[in-house]
Amino acid sequence: MRHHAMPRRRLAGSPPRPPHLSTPRRSLATEATSLPQKDCSSITPPYSKLSRNLSSVRHILGNRPLTLAEKILYSHIHDPEQSLASSRITRGETYLQLMPERVAMQDASAQMALLQFMSAGMSRCAVPASIHCDHLIQASEGADKDLERSIVTNQEVFDFLESAARKYGIEFWKPGSGIIHQIVLENYAAPGMLMLGTDSHTPNAGGLGMLAIGVGGADAVDALTGTPWELKAPKIIGVHLTGQMNGWATPKDLILHLAGKLTVRGGTGSILEYFGPGVFSQSCTGLATMANMGAEVGATTSTFPYTPGMRAYLQATGRAPVAAAADKAAVDGYLAADEDAQYDDIIQINLSELEPTINGPFTPDLATPLSKFGSFVQGNGWKDELSAALIGSCTNSSYEDMTSVADLARQAKAAGLKTKVPFLCTPGSEQIRATIERDQITSQLQDVGATVLANACGPCIGQWKRDDKKGEENAILTSFNRNFKSRNDGNKLTMNFLASPTVVTAMAFSGKLSFNPMTDTIPLPSGEAFRFTPPCGQDLPAAGFTPGETRYYPAPTPEPQPQTEVVISPESQRLELLAPFNSPFGPDSGNERGLELPALKVLMRVRGKCTTDHISAAGPWLKYKGHLTNISENLLITAANDEGGDVNVAFDHDHSPAESETDTIPAVAKRFKARSQPWALIVDENYGEGSAREHAALQPRFYGCAMIVARSFARIHETNLKKQGVLPLWFVDKADYSRIGSGDVVETLGLADLLSGHDASATAIRLRVTPRGGGAAFEVPTRHTMSADQLKWLRAGSALNHIRAQIAGT
Repeated sequence: MRHHAMPRRRLAGSPPRPPHLSTPRRSLATEATSLPQKDCSSITPPYSKLSRNLSSVRHILGNRPLTLAEKILYSHIHDPEQSLASSRITRGETYLQLMPERVAMQDASAQMALLQFMSAGMSRCAVPASIHCDHLIQASEGADKDLERSIVTNQEVFDFLESAARKYGIEFWKPGSGIIHQIVLENYAAPGMLMLGTDSHTPNAGGLGMLAIGVGGADAVDALTGTPWELKAPKIIGVHLTGQMNGWATPKDLILHLAGKLTVRGGTGSILEYFGPGVFSQSCTGLATMANMGAEVGATTSTFPYTPGMRAYLQATGRAPVAAAADKAAVDGYLAADEDAQYDDIIQINLSELEPTINGPFTPDLATPLSKFGSFVQGNGWKDELSAALIGSCTNSSYEDMTSVADLARQAKAAGLKTKVPFLCTPGSEQIRATIERDQITSQLQDVGATVLANACGPCIGQWKRDDKKGEENAILTSFNRNFKSRNDGNKLTMNFLASPTVVTAMAFSGKLSFNPMTDTIPLPSGEAFRFTPPCGQDLPAAGFTPGETRYYPAPTPEPQPQTEVVISPESQRLELLAPFNSPFGPDSGNERGLELPALKVLMRVRGKCTTDHISAAGPWLKYKGHLTNISENLLITAANDEGGDVNVAFDHDHSPAESETDTIPAVAKRFKARSQPWALIVDENYGEGSAREHAALQPRFYGCAMIVARSFARIHETNLKKQGVLPLWFVDKADYSRIGSGDVVETLGLADLLSGHDASATAIRLRVTPRGGGAAFEVPTRHTMSADQLKWLRAGSALNHIRAQIAGT
């Protein structure tokens, strides 16, 4: 059992340029030595109010037992008497109107979220919000040089974000402060809270027993404007933990194992709610790791009952008042499931039997036990060679993670070993960086060959200036959370295998994929053989956390400064004010089909896995996150066309003599837009899995996409499409996917009934397909998941158009 804070030992006008964006040198004047107690007034959930709201919902539902996730969701329902007029909530069917308490945004996604919020015409945010500069910092040479270079490169974006934060009263975490999810866990997360974040790994905060949900920027605007946020009531998958981890097993191995069981689609539309005695032997940050990677199985979020480990973490991070309030809420029964609560499914995991697991390549759900991984590598004919090892990121950069890998580093150093491959370490926050530096953990890692990177996302999201292995097949081992092709270094041949930070570290000393640190040895120059003993970590620092460079931190709960001018240059290639999308309906639309969509031309049929990375690539494209015109140039550039199998190739069957029959996908989309030809996509299973990247919805809409028909959708992406006025439909018969091809004309039938007020749950939409080659037209049945409010977004042209009209009173 882990004992909190007890180390386990064993032998072995345009505002002036903000001063914080100057050269990031460390200075004693701004580096604090102890963590102060925080002002918790804006971060303590209003437990009394939530309890009263929950009591109203319980009464409406007949006082049935509730899961923890239901308690948190239902306590945040807006006006229960009105929104639950049917006196029932059916998981997987009922849409809930929710009032989140907080919004967090990272610098890449915050740009579009703020541009949308600004167009809503409000003077301040309706809920507390924060911006975190972490995605735009590229890893290359090391922390200080990388941070300095990235600030210069992204100066206009950081100036925009800082000025918008100042104008609207948003807390602005400066470049160098750390990764959004680690900072949220350290500063804002609280048991029983409901929070939205513009990143798919927002659920990381669930490690503190709350519901933290990743969304697109348009969803964040709902919360920022005080508009009830809509969510289809998720199903609840219970994960019952028994036993106790031992040896090399870690919380990361638990979620890797679970990903193998559930697959990347198994959690879609569901919340993972962990319970049982095994939960209480985990540290708070260990639970956060598990919640973080729940995103890889498509889960809406993950949560846990309130534990002593959560209390200890709150107290250690300067939030004792939150812990005291949570203690009382727990006694009142708010922070755990009711006895006899019903789950939609229950997965049993015995932690005593859990083995270290490695997942990949190219998908986070291909799970292989460590004991079988060497055979797995050999069976696939891959080189038994590791090219780089990377630890840290938002998933595994806690104090416990870092002390565990430092233990292995001390063992290796004592044996005279250094890492055999590049070994990169990313601290999750300035607080972690400063604390591990003070406790000599950083120097212990550097002694064996580690390069410590900036407190930022870095290689995990493709911000890695890697100069070797370009165009070569190679294998890296990381403690990250996602491993799609080309994600980390832009090389589609790089195989990223996901593992715990301790397994990654141990294998860096061998350099071989087949190395099993539980059983194998490393030869020493003396002729002796060295074997690691299982690592030991410390979940909380005995001397407490230190905040480090306080100039990276914001002032808490700032007041808006409405006189501030938001900085956007008219000549900018990085930032662009948004023009509202036009509605496809009404007298000014040119649509002769009334409340049916206009006749749509099919742009292409997308083959196989198509993540948000395929739809809107990251890496070098991150610099255009605030400029819709420029970033749209990467639309679907790594997607495969099912008609021929080529990547980034689309057919233009109506091309002029001066145009080619095929071109890149964005080029053909631009042709359609220039002709005012609205279009549709036909896509495969789990379309849009991966990050919460709303650009994957904005970009097709920008080029004129009005409808996407899928075998299935990932949750966040389907919602993002609805927000931007794109109609997502599901094939009733998945075989119909192959019947519709590029150049076919597709018309909706039945949408007019929905938009005219017919029961959304009882009204189907059919598609009439007219083949390009002149064959007979045919109809295809589809199903939709549109709620009454979402139909209003579609009719208005986007959710933002609808919100703007509501604020204006029209």
